[in-house]
Amino acid sequence: MTKRRMTPIGKEIKRRLVELEMSQADLAEEIGTSPQYINHIIFGERSGEKYIDDICRVLNI
Repeated sequence: MTKRRMTPIGKEIKRRLVELEMSQADLAEEIGTSPQYINHIIFGERSGEKYIDDICRVLNI
């Protein structure tokens, strides 16, 4: 089994979540999706096209 790797935007999302002391669940609630979907975006399993602008706005990236 291969280890999943974070995408560049995924790394930035994780970094900002730590800086802001937010969880993926907090971010998901803020933008109206599930924590699992945020995880899929972070690891590149979903593009997150629908949510990426909102994620960037909430995390100020």
